[in-house]
Amino acid sequence: MEDTIAVTGAAQIPKQRGEPLLDTAARYAEERHWDVVPGTWLEAVEGGERCSCRDAACPQPGAHPTVRDWTAQATGSATVARGLWSKHPKASILLPTGRTFDAIDVPESAGFLALARMERMQLALGPVTCSPDRRMQFFVLPGAAAKVFDLVRRLGWVPASLDLDALGDGSYVAAPPTRFGVRGAVQWARRPTAANRWLPDAEELISPLAYACGRDATFHGG
Repeated sequence: MEDTIAVTGAAQIPKQRGEPLLDTAARYAEERHWDVVPGTWLEAVEGGERCSCRDAACPQPGAHPTVRDWTAQATGSATVARGLWSKHPKASILLPTGRTFDAIDVPESAGFLALARMERMQLALGPVTCSPDRRMQFFVLPGAAAKVFDLVRRLGWVPASLDLDALGDGSYVAAPPTRFGVRGAVQWARRPTAANRWLPDAEELISPLAYACGRDATFHGG
């Protein structure tokens, strides 16, 4: 059974629900040439679960880096990835941004509205993740983080009024099937395929994303 959201009918790179994280991480590196880095994971404790960092107030239980120099630990080698996850088989899969891609992060409600609008406009999209904290990340070419707010201003929006952010150098996204606390697992809203290996520039997607975030802010009284 595939652990994905069936938003499009495009063929996906096979990913089975029961696939070991080690194999999934290695495939991200081998098939997509994405750098991967192991993060924290969830541990069973007193009938519940907690982050392996042991911090009771952890803001991202099970889905954050384990060391300060995590950017140096990231690897694009499937062989090295297998070695890292063999040491910690439950480790979450984190994808550093600012390397082969940046990500535009928006609320889930705005993200699905934007996706529908983009499909009507027949825009070429890259992969899109949907995380259990009700956020979506649109993969775009590197460099988005440096220009996205200027692009938003050119469209007539005040960046601070929109719940929209760009993740670049020094940031990361959690990749499927990483789990966040008790909320569930990260899934694909738009799967990685051969067709979307070439990513769009942020400028191509920013208009529908900003519009959707503006609508979302108005609906929620922002």
